Amino acid sequence: MEQLPITKQGYEALKKELERLKTIERPENIKSIEVARAHGDLSENAEYHAAKERQSFLEGRIGEIGYKLGTAKIIDPETVPKDAVRFACRVLVENVDSEERVEYMIVGPDEADIKLGKISVSSPLASALIGKKPGDEAIVQAPGGKRLYEILDIL
Repeated sequence: MEQLPITKQGYEALKKELERLKTIERPENIKSIEVARAHGDLSENAEYHAAKERQSFLEGRIGEIGYKLGTAKIIDPETVPKDAVRFACRVLVENVDSEERVEYMIVGPDEADIKLGKISVSSPLASALIGKKPGDEAIVQAPGGKRLYEILDIL
């Protein structure tokens, strides 16, 4: 079974989401199904069909989160060596063309939030940065064309 890297913060967020889905959203949805079922003819009952679709989504997400938590390998950013860009590290990069400097943390897909400077390990930028050292350059194929980044520091 493949282990999926995740930070402790990401792991706790997934656990919290799973708990919310199981204890709040699933019971609320079951009530919605019961209310819609009480309206009679199910074949033309839009509320019932919507609630059943929501139930399917919830069960799928519960299963997905359960799998991710079961296969998670928690990585502590404090223990990650800072000799090269790796999962859970913070990296300071500079766009060579615009000279814009940006700090990113490389995290799992469920933790990514560009507004917080967290990019998914599977993103094109993170993929290009992984394994690089300060002073190295990385070419990233972006929607607007290729971009060249220099790794300034691993924080």
